[in-house]
Amino acid sequence: MTENDEYIDLGATTEQGEKIADTSMEYVRKLVPEETVTDRLRQKAVHATGDPEFAHLLRTQHDPAIAGGHAILDECMIVTDVTMPYHGITDRGHNCQKRSAINYDSSSIEQEEITRTAASIFAMDRDGLLENGIIVIGNAPTAAFALADCIKAGTQPAVIVATPVGFVKADESRKTVRDVAEKYNIPAVTNVGRRGGSGLAAALTNEFVHIATDIRNGEVSEE
Repeated sequence: MTENDEYIDLGATTEQGEKIADTSMEYVRKLVPEETVTDRLRQKAVHATGDPEFAHLLRTQHDPAIAGGHAILDECMIVTDVTMPYHGITDRGHNCQKRSAINYDSSSIEQEEITRTAASIFAMDRDGLLENGIIVIGNAPTAAFALADCIKAGTQPAVIVATPVGFVKADESRKTVRDVAEKYNIPAVTNVGRRGGSGLAAALTNEFVHIATDIRNGEVSEE
């Protein structure tokens, strides 16, 4: 990673773009004060959704902000459920490989009673790609349920971002992730309610990149 590759919020690469990003974050910081590193995830959620209420909808376990920053520095693989969060997660500022489950070969997994995304999660787990990974689920509740099953079977991700959206089992799937994260001591960030989505999942993951840079520069307290 070179100095020119350093991640700039919102992908801004011009003076005007950086000014807009900075002004936007100034508004967010007035709404969500930054007292801890975890508050940066709440700020990012508000920033990504344009909704101050999201500061109160996030749920974090086992310090995912710090864990996510270290996972970026350790160049852990980033695994997304579908292509939307895959493309939303920056390629700048880190050396992590990215993989999308929906594009993974799951032909060897019995799929009669599960979705293609869930089958792909099981296939990636079988091939060892979820272990110590940054797992990002922004769309498919079935992927979150499958991930929970993998964790129960012994897989240990480095950190989880799970914000699948919708009316059918989305909230239940996030609660399942919270339950297994708590039981197996896995850092995780989720949200409650029906809202969420791939944009939010990608934004939270991108904040890990910011935090990684600040950890590297000694600008984040890990106490």
